[in-house]
Amino acid sequence: MEFILTKERQEADRKRIEAQGISDFQKIVVQTITDQLLRWKGIEATEKLAQSTNAKVVIVGSGKDGLPVILDTK
Repeated sequence: MEFILTKERQEADRKRIEAQGISDFQKIVVQTITDQLLRWKGIEATEKLAQSTNAKVVIVGSGKDGLPVILDTK
């Protein structure tokens, strides 16, 4: 039983370390993502959709960014 308890404590520690790593990553990403970067990624995604052989219709939104509208077919 001691082995099981030790194993579970180690697993809890591992999960805490993993959660801290994810939190640190998200803080870094939030600081570096800008509206311009998101707009550029949207443009890249639109190009990939337009070039895809599976894409039948690419709907480009209106407004400030005009980014693509992605419809869920599920």
